[in-house]
Amino acid sequence: MITNAHCAGDRCCEVQSEVDTNEHLQDCKPTLHVPTVCDEQFITRHRNRHTADKTYSCDQCEKSFSTKAQLRRHVNVHNGKYKCSECGKCFQDNVSLTRHRPVHSGEKPFECSVCGKRFKEAGSLKRHSRIHSGEKPYRCHLCDKSFSQSIDLRRHERYIHSNVRPYSCSYCGKQFATVKDMKCHVRVHTGAKPFFCTHCSKCFGRHLQLKAHLLKSHNEGTWFTCHICRKKFSFKYNLMKHMRRHEGVKPYVCDECQSVSIQQVN
Repeated sequence: MITNAHCAGDRCCEVQSEVDTNEHLQDCKPTLHVPTVCDEQFITRHRNRHTADKTYSCDQCEKSFSTKAQLRRHVNVHNGKYKCSECGKCFQDNVSLTRHRPVHSGEKPFECSVCGKRFKEAGSLKRHSRIHSGEKPYRCHLCDKSFSQSIDLRRHERYIHSNVRPYSCSYCGKQFATVKDMKCHVRVHTGAKPFFCTHCSKCFGRHLQLKAHLLKSHNEGTWFTCHICRKKFSFKYNLMKHMRRHEGVKPYVCDECQSVSIQQVN
């Protein structure tokens, strides 16, 4: 059995959220010792759970799974077995529901040792800590570009290298590279605003909108400041785009006319 503390056995990945799945896979890699034969066999079985053919389909949505057990847990999302009493959102198991509850309680037990920012989940603190450390553990195997979050790597691979958008909006047919992007878009049609501010009555359709609101209205979060003009930004990506104006860097080239720009044009 692998001794990596991050991996808790065959069931460990099945309680991970969709955003954390690939990051969890990275954690499951045995980096602390040379794998034995038994370790290699476990790794093979473990990864088969993620790469095996998904032959079990849900009859209520388009999702499919590699095992009956995964499908049975997914069905709980539809039958409301594990339903949040605050917002009505349903989950596949009690573990996922428990992890969701701090969204409403406002409890943030995990604190960053560098800046003091607090988080509801350990995984969120881990991702935040990379802002301070500069760590980028997720590397694209095609262009060697690295990212601090697994979801950014997935978007990069699909948008830049393959342009594959396998997830379609059931309302308008627009296609997206990730399930998360598709779900965010669907809220344009439904008007759903599932992200609530714990300080005031405002709610938002996207988590990034809530994050920006908390920072600007309640000073909760971390500003990203330009060291040249001292302009502040809510997100690191916006600061990076701003810095190109100071540096005169124009990394994006049009395939048709060869004109250059500081930001990517889809």
